[in-house]
Amino acid sequence: MISVENHIPVKKEFGEAFEARFKSGTRHVQDSPGFVRNEVLRPIKGEHYIVRTYWESMESFEQWTKSEAFKQAHSNTPSGEMFGGKSFLTIHEVVVQTTKA
Repeated sequence: MISVENHIPVKKEFGEAFEARFKSGTRHVQDSPGFVRNEVLRPIKGEHYIVRTYWESMESFEQWTKSEAFKQAHSNTPSGEMFGGKSFLTIHEVVVQTTKA
């Protein structure tokens, strides 16, 4: 399984609007083959939100980025004034996962 994290610097005054975009649904990604789950992490310190998706494989993620659903999900990008800089992506392989028993 892999984790893809989009680190997005959102200005504090736009935090609620940014979160609302995800609370209204992530229908474009949730039906994608290989998709596991999505998390939106609000910063406690700093200005970067993290939008994290989990995928069964790197291939699943790459297919998502080439899909029509991906284009639709990213077609309504908010204005640049919402952001405090450039976002960046990190991708990790999940090698250990622990959950509460």
